[in-house]
Amino acid sequence: MKDEALINDIATLARSIGFTPDDIKPLAESGSSRKYFRLSSGSRTLMGTYNANVEENEAFFYLTQHFGAHHLPVPNILAINESRECYLQTDYGDDTLFHHVQLALASGRYDEATIALFKKALRQLVRFQVLGHQGLDYNKVYPTPCFDLSGVLDDLDYFKYYFVKPHAEIVFNEARLKAEFHALAEEVCQANNDFFMYRDFQSRNIMICEGEPYFIDYQGGRKGPLPYDVVSLLYQVKAQMPQLLRDLLVDYYKQCLSEYVDPDSVQFDSYYPYFVYLRLMQVLGAYGFRGLIQKKAHFIESIPYALRELTAWSEAHPLNEYPELQNILLQLPKLFPLYLSPLNSHLSPLTVTVNSFSFRKGYPNDFSGNGGGFVFDCRALPNPGREPEFKTKTGRDWEVVEYLTAKPQVHEFLNHVKCIVSQSIDNYLERHFNHLMISFGCTGGQHRSVFFAQTVADWIRATYPTVNVKLNHIEQHIHE
Repeated sequence: MKDEALINDIATLARSIGFTPDDIKPLAESGSSRKYFRLSSGSRTLMGTYNANVEENEAFFYLTQHFGAHHLPVPNILAINESRECYLQTDYGDDTLFHHVQLALASGRYDEATIALFKKALRQLVRFQVLGHQGLDYNKVYPTPCFDLSGVLDDLDYFKYYFVKPHAEIVFNEARLKAEFHALAEEVCQANNDFFMYRDFQSRNIMICEGEPYFIDYQGGRKGPLPYDVVSLLYQVKAQMPQLLRDLLVDYYKQCLSEYVDPDSVQFDSYYPYFVYLRLMQVLGAYGFRGLIQKKAHFIESIPYALRELTAWSEAHPLNEYPELQNILLQLPKLFPLYLSPLNSHLSPLTVTVNSFSFRKGYPNDFSGNGGGFVFDCRALPNPGREPEFKTKTGRDWEVVEYLTAKPQVHEFLNHVKCIVSQSIDNYLERHFNHLMISFGCTGGQHRSVFFAQTVADWIRATYPTVNVKLNHIEQHIHE
């Protein structure tokens, strides 16, 4: 249906509920085939939607009514036309959580206000998963009632057929991969799935209105496991969230979850890494289909971000029990030169090694042969180690992170570090140097140095996606 006819139909529907629009404007299309319009009448606005897929619409109508009955923050359905293809709903404006993410990335860091919005979103996610599940008739959802073995295999095959196979650079044995995908799917399906799974819980689908999150695009929801939606939000690839912040937010999510369900009882931590793999592979499959097959530029531009995330995760959490899949993951860096333009104009040979260490034990060794690099002394900053509650914690624990990020002098120190380090990285990239070492020292190598090494490593990965970053927390015996 053409936009002119749609606008007439939506205007008629609006007048049927006493809303006479002064203006109806089409909104930018998303990845779906749905069309959205904003209706204005004086200072009042409504959202109009057209979707030819009536079965999907019926799922959205049902879920909206169900969630509303559980006092979850979703739109109100105000009117539906006779064909069930057009409907009107609450307009929450244009501000999304992803907009706040973009502002945070532009400023160089995730500020406390943006982190607070993520926490609000995660708290509401728990309510969707637990309360939204209660009494929900999964026979009325679309396109499938449950995220089962078939659904997991569909996501894995999406990755294989629409991303791996179109790239001749990646060599693999399809028969072995098929067997491993089936084994991986069976492993994933052991996770407790007695919850509502939003399916597309990401920051573009979270509206921010008067400082509070409201949720849209849940029509693909189904019965499923808890970790999938958490991963969908925290590993949204263009959000470029630092790993340290992800870990902090996962801890916060589990705190919220524990008000309803013991995270250990559903083995949340055991299955979480598999869902990171599953979601990132599904995303690359989607980018391959929408970008490489349908030729939509926005999705092609997103590919390098997803490649970087999946490569980094596979290096930190190798799937040694699935050797053929691991073989594919090890080959992904071959593809960086094909997709570098959104991130950098050339492939970088540069490796940046970031260390945390204890001054009592001496400076880190430089095995590159270049004689060392930057050494930053964190001992002039507030020391969490003097607080009894932090004695057994490290700079990777959320309690210590919150303590340090609340100190203005910490942000001042970090900004100076970024200015100095970025000057060298830019110069090294231009001159095709291959190594830079950055070390952060404190008294014991446990709190401040660990925090800064982790934060700066995450910042480099986000700012220079083609740079290879190696992170060593020497006193903690952690190497990433």
